[in-house]
Amino acid sequence: MTTPLPLFRVFLPFALGYFLSYLYRVVNAVIAPDLIAELGLGPSDLGLLTSAYFLSFALFQLPLGMLLDHYGPRKTEAILLLFAAAGAFVFALSSSSTGLIIGRTLIGLGVSSCLMAAFKAYSIWVPRERLPLINGFQMAAGGLGALSGTVPVEAALSFTDWRGVFLFLGCVTVFASAVIFFVVPKRDEGDMKEASGGFKGQLGGVITVFTSPAFWWIAPLTVSSQAAFLAIQSLWVGPWLHDVGGLERNQVAGYLLLVAASMVAGFISWGVITDRLRRFGIKPLPVAIIGMSIFIFIQCLITFGLVEAVLPLWMLFGFFATAGILPYAALSQKFPLHLSGRVNTGLNLLVFISAFAAQWGTGVIIGMWPKTAAGSYDPAGYQAA
Repeated sequence: MTTPLPLFRVFLPFALGYFLSYLYRVVNAVIAPDLIAELGLGPSDLGLLTSAYFLSFALFQLPLGMLLDHYGPRKTEAILLLFAAAGAFVFALSSSSTGLIIGRTLIGLGVSSCLMAAFKAYSIWVPRERLPLINGFQMAAGGLGALSGTVPVEAALSFTDWRGVFLFLGCVTVFASAVIFFVVPKRDEGDMKEASGGFKGQLGGVITVFTSPAFWWIAPLTVSSQAAFLAIQSLWVGPWLHDVGGLERNQVAGYLLLVAASMVAGFISWGVITDRLRRFGIKPLPVAIIGMSIFIFIQCLITFGLVEAVLPLWMLFGFFATAGILPYAALSQKFPLHLSGRVNTGLNLLVFISAFAAQWGTGVIIGMWPKTAAGSYDPAGYQAA
């Protein structure tokens, strides 16, 4: 049984890391007009540079799983966050799309451990039956990062520019790295090294995960749901609200704030719901499937304009999308503890590769339509994408 103080020292540092990860993920939805105006980016360019975060994030997931299971979450995330800080500084100082892509790539690499390291730490410190609840609170910390990437960033742009925002984020990321390294308790790190069995044993664990029928029974719906959510919420919902919804820039930031607030409510609610239903013998996976199915239905309503209530629809989008995080806890309970890092990162690999393809592909498709007379992207392009 964990005591409150050590759990407090575990949760807050990893929550801070995931807060920053999500803030980095969504900030381009607000600063996109500045990037377009200053650097003349088209929709394909904007989609590529923003989704570069997802690509490097995804490609590092399998090595990350091995590092987490071998060295532990504390050391792994603390070191990787320094790469994210470097990426923020590169992004802030860049004057071309190439520099921005390099910066976003480093950021994606650096924050690639922020959720998985937390999940690994909680699998060590928290009883397994309570993982959906603590995971929900961890995701809520990410939702707060998404909140901070909306109106607060728009307000900051009245005092500085997008470059100043990223310089500040880089400094905060260095601080978060230090907090994780020095505040999180050292526990079982030696045991993890012994259990991992070296590189051969680590690779064998990856093969075990990817050849498991349980993994492939859960992965497809989770991957498709989360990829769509990440691709849209972290970039294209902002331009959509302007170009299709007809909102002004300050209104877009306000809407994005409410969508992010719905995410926070969703992360906490799904965690609490699954924790309560557990007492009646209902497992997290059926709850996740119901939530993700409703999420797909909401997407259809938005895509085909079947309901004109734009704000409620996007808030429901944010709320039900968060059900896609529940299968991570369900999967981790189906494998031994020493494989938990590789289980979650294996699923994350598929999610973020798909998110990269969806986000960039959305920009490519939108770019197939000429701009409107007002200089906006054509609503028909958004619908097709």
